Amino acid sequence: MIPPSPSVSSPDAGGRVGIALTALVLGGVGIGVTEFVTMGLLPEIAHGIGTSIPQAGHTISAYALGVVIGAPTIAIFGNRLPRRELLVALMVLFAIGNALSAMASGYELLMLARLVAGIPHGAFFGIASIVAFDIVAVGRGGWAVSRIMLGIPIANVAGVPLATWLGQQAGWRSAYWLVAGIGILTAVLVSTVVPHQAADTEADVRSELAAFKDSQVWLTLLIGSIGFGGVFAMYSYISPILRNQTGLPADAVPIYLFIYGVGGLVGTVIAGRLVDRSVLGTLVGSTIATGTSLAAFAWAANWAIPAGIVLLLVCISVSAFVLALQLRLMEVAGKARTLGAAGNHAALNVANALGAWLGGLVLAAGWGWQAPSLVGAGLSVAGLIVLFLSLRIHRGRTTLD
Repeated sequence: MIPPSPSVSSPDAGGRVGIALTALVLGGVGIGVTEFVTMGLLPEIAHGIGTSIPQAGHTISAYALGVVIGAPTIAIFGNRLPRRELLVALMVLFAIGNALSAMASGYELLMLARLVAGIPHGAFFGIASIVAFDIVAVGRGGWAVSRIMLGIPIANVAGVPLATWLGQQAGWRSAYWLVAGIGILTAVLVSTVVPHQAADTEADVRSELAAFKDSQVWLTLLIGSIGFGGVFAMYSYISPILRNQTGLPADAVPIYLFIYGVGGLVGTVIAGRLVDRSVLGTLVGSTIATGTSLAAFAWAANWAIPAGIVLLLVCISVSAFVLALQLRLMEVAGKARTLGAAGNHAALNVANALGAWLGGLVLAAGWGWQAPSLVGAGLSVAGLIVLFLSLRIHRGRTTLD
């Protein structure tokens, strides 16, 4: 860890920290673009590799599998490496995975390429969060981590629409080439402007795995795997919901996706202030707000304007949830902060799969377009129950201390 020093508060040092954070955010933008642009280009991708749209959709699952595999593996085995150099290596691997995606000639090769592209995802966000936390002054750690988490909402607001447009105009492969370029640029910037942090010589596989002996680590991962799944139960089907329940034309859907992205920006900025006051308080409040807004969306989606307003509230609350969960895992993991921070993104990708699966089940059962939002609210309630169990254990330990 880099100890805070008086130089951090000087204008020059503050400028250097800002530049370093910007470089890390750029990497997050690239990751956000590659994660979501596939959804917008599925018809083009399917045609390009000679397969069906549902089968091409499996490449999204391949990417998520890469995240789930890569996040804990890199956190455990890469913790003895200098963090800046590890971040650079992750971005190079990210660029390679996306370049292979752009060059893939068939379904199997694209599946493998998307798996490779997903491997650095969780580890990059986890390690970048720790670097950001350590290079700012005491009491500003939550704010710094919130800057790193801005990468995904920035991608949703600007990067994904741009890459989708590029893929439609110049071929779907161009979108992955764009992301590969962002990866290389990030690697260069990180190696240049991010402060060097020496390797943790005391870290080893055993000490990292020891974090899993603590029930709080498992409970916090479970909160993310269930609670965040609520949003994806609804959001995975946002386009048909808006077109069938709200009655909007297809060309209006991007406007609502933009609104969702704006909510991510707003929620992350707000939560950056709140978590420095109370991580647990923010986690509880955002979980309740997410469940409430999802339940409201089941009703609000009947009308265009209420649908947009509530969709904005959904993303504001869930963005605060993700940031608070990230910091909570960094706390409960103890010395295994890298594993905790990276494990958050593995849990969130499990949530993606769980939510989309459950949302699809209720639609297939004929329960109507409101059903995925109500399932999402139910998952938020389930996550809140696990959170209250975690809080009960936390209070018990605090009392004993």
